[in-house]
Amino acid sequence: MDKAGILQFLADLSANNSKEYMDAHRARYTSARDLWLREVGLVLARLARHDAYFGRVQPKDTITRINNNRRFHPDKPLYKDNFTTTPLGGMDSPAFHISVSPSGSFIAAGLYRPGPEALKKVREAIDYQGETLRDILAGREFQTVFKGLSDDEGMLRTMPRGYDRGHPHADLLRRRNFIATMPVTEAQFFRADFPELAEKAFLAARPLIAWLQETLDFEE
Repeated sequence: MDKAGILQFLADLSANNSKEYMDAHRARYTSARDLWLREVGLVLARLARHDAYFGRVQPKDTITRINNNRRFHPDKPLYKDNFTTTPLGGMDSPAFHISVSPSGSFIAAGLYRPGPEALKKVREAIDYQGETLRDILAGREFQTVFKGLSDDEGMLRTMPRGYDRGHPHADLLRRRNFIATMPVTEAQFFRADFPELAEKAFLAARPLIAWLQETLDFEE
């Protein structure tokens, strides 16, 4: 199986989303998963050139299960239609994330759905040093790769409590997510240098990740 086979398997699983289909095609799933783990390993090796942390991360510890968690969302399909890796980040911490899927692949970085305390810290930092964040978002490498922050489906219609609507960084203060996303085409994923593309995205996002992490680590 080559990398095209990963997307083909995911497309077939999405079209036949049942335990019976998965059981009958378990060998295809295993082959696709193993190939994805190999690709994740290559990505981690590229990232380890810039941060030794990634050299200590095991590919299997960065991926999620193919099964959807339907405990609170019983209407979700039994299986996901993507393979992912999140080699950096977690709950209320800046993340670097890659998702490949026949319905659309992407690389993303930043802070997604932070809890109230984390969001409060980010807004306070924007209030006091919003220009620093704007400089990061306007950086040439960041703009080339991500073209700015992604649209925020959770953005407030009005200003958060305690902030004036005339604030110079009102658009940033109304955000609930601070994510930058780069779409990945099938051709880009299939290429042998996909890990280098992921490396380029990580380097472009690193100033944003560092700013967010410094903000969340700050204690008064």
